[in-house]
Amino acid sequence: MIYVISDLHGYPLQKFQALLQKAKFSESDFLYILGDVVDRNGDGGVEMLGWLTEQPNIQLLLGNHEAMLLACSFVFDEITEQSVKALTAEKFQILNTYMQNGGAVTLQALRALRKTAPGKISEILEFLREAPLYEAVTVGERDFLLVHAGLGDFEPRKKISQYDMHDLLWSRPSLQDEYFDDILTIFGHTPTMYYGEMYTGKILKTRTWINIDVGAGSGQPPVLLRLDDLREFYAEA
Repeated sequence: MIYVISDLHGYPLQKFQALLQKAKFSESDFLYILGDVVDRNGDGGVEMLGWLTEQPNIQLLLGNHEAMLLACSFVFDEITEQSVKALTAEKFQILNTYMQNGGAVTLQALRALRKTAPGKISEILEFLREAPLYEAVTVGERDFLLVHAGLGDFEPRKKISQYDMHDLLWSRPSLQDEYFDDILTIFGHTPTMYYGEMYTGKILKTRTWINIDVGAGSGQPPVLLRLDDLREFYAEA
């Protein structure tokens, strides 16, 4: 069985594991997390990231929040005369933007982790650097494209490799947007409540795409979607 979930934003690891148990997720199954494990709530997803680095059947795709965290990785550099000189106004602006987008709790948890397990920081950052921007999977006779935010500037004949990072990490499709006729695109990034109050806490399905960001960053229980039969499994709040 193949599962997908997105935009956990600091959702507690123990509750997430309980959701996997609810879906009877096993070693023979595979899970894709479509980005944004980090920031906004709890420990900012740091415990989750540490756990994910050890899971052979779970693949994290890069989200815009992981990309922002990586852009701020300089805060973990050893303090030297050279590193201090490298702290430009541009880097401070990048850090400030990240903090305004919920990154403070993540950086705080990473600093605490650095004191107890300093080597784990490098492992987590390398894990994020290796996270792909998208995955194409086939389940049964249906093809899926998995990506964090949808496809900005979509064109049917454009190859997925031709989309830049901004198109894949920051896009916010409208309800009227349509993607491939023969491939179902699954993404998160934009909480479904933004499309209307009736979608709050619910997966949003259209003819060519499915949005699975149900608003965990704002306190809604995340939803696990099984691609084999499109069954939804709801977590605890």
